[in-house]
Amino acid sequence: MKAAVIHGAGSITYDTVADPILKEADDIILKVTSTAICGSDLHIYSGGIPQPRPMVLGHEFMGIVEDVGKGVTHLKRGDRVIVPFPIACGGCFFCNHDLPGHCENSNEEHYGPEGGVLTQKGGGMFGYTDLYGGYDGGQAEYVRVPYANHGPRLVPEGLTDEQVLFLTDIFPTGYTGVDWAEIKGGETVAIFGAGPVGLMAAKSAYLRGAAMVIIIDTLSYRLEKAAATTGSATILWEGNVDDVVKQIRNLTQGRGADACIDAVGFEPDRSLLDKAKAVVHFEKGSVKVLEACMSAVRRGGIVSVLGVYPYLYDNFPIGQFFDKGLQLRGGQAPVHKHIDKLLQYVVDGKVKLDDIITHRMPLSKIEHAYTIFSNRTEGCVKVILDPWI
Repeated sequence: MKAAVIHGAGSITYDTVADPILKEADDIILKVTSTAICGSDLHIYSGGIPQPRPMVLGHEFMGIVEDVGKGVTHLKRGDRVIVPFPIACGGCFFCNHDLPGHCENSNEEHYGPEGGVLTQKGGGMFGYTDLYGGYDGGQAEYVRVPYANHGPRLVPEGLTDEQVLFLTDIFPTGYTGVDWAEIKGGETVAIFGAGPVGLMAAKSAYLRGAAMVIIIDTLSYRLEKAAATTGSATILWEGNVDDVVKQIRNLTQGRGADACIDAVGFEPDRSLLDKAKAVVHFEKGSVKVLEACMSAVRRGGIVSVLGVYPYLYDNFPIGQFFDKGLQLRGGQAPVHKHIDKLLQYVVDGKVKLDDIITHRMPLSKIEHAYTIFSNRTEGCVKVILDPWI
């Protein structure tokens, strides 16, 4: 089959690889009909999260069941499904506590209770390095889906791929940030990052009754897309974070936002000085967005961290965290916990997901797709890929 294969930092190619096969009784083989590039894929593409051997990338995908293991109970060949990005067994302690990203059984080699850095990790993920189980991903014609009795969801009749594809990751992820922020109605939510996850967080905040959503980004074209697809207020981050925080406080009677969501992570846009500081401190990437969230949130507020942070940082503002009495939540989104409810929102027409798509391409154009998504050129916000054209 054909697939997108990472060969090292900045090197992804359209290759011929072996077809996936059933390995366990509860596996399925999925014929992928639509897949996408996620912002977190760029951490592998940049080398920020290393992957030493070639691997098929992609954890946002959906398709039609091609083959089923003998232990699969509720799916058959020809069923059309969406697949949550965490690989979860459905029966361990963490799966039973709605924490599929911490599944004890899906990442045998690298799983452990310590967590952090690049050693002991949580549960498995599709196409997200050997550290997360070594599973080939869905930027391919076919993909093996383990634990198929727990993960895949049937797509209701009448819905297109583009209407439901983002239920695999970015919509549940954005919703999780809002859920962690305990949005009940009437709040002001500031979202740092106008990428796909940030846009989905904004849509989710309004679903939960937020009175005002403010989206902050360094690129005007992304803020224009944010305003058009979510109706949120926008702030252009042009250099000085103090100016951004001041604008947020001016919109909130001087207090700051009730909740801030970090939808960027450890690889934000940075100046040469920022990069030099990271080298001095032996750090990879930056926590500048997380620091901005902690300044922009009001006292007693909540900061939700959806962006990836795989490393340690010495300058974490714990004094500010303590004095302001903040709550801090973060991690991989528990997609299985929210996906059925969010799918119903789509069915009922309460939310539109496909309006953030800016580019549609054949999978064979994967190199160009990663280039424009990574470099944020050609007005790129979200790329959808079709393996069969």
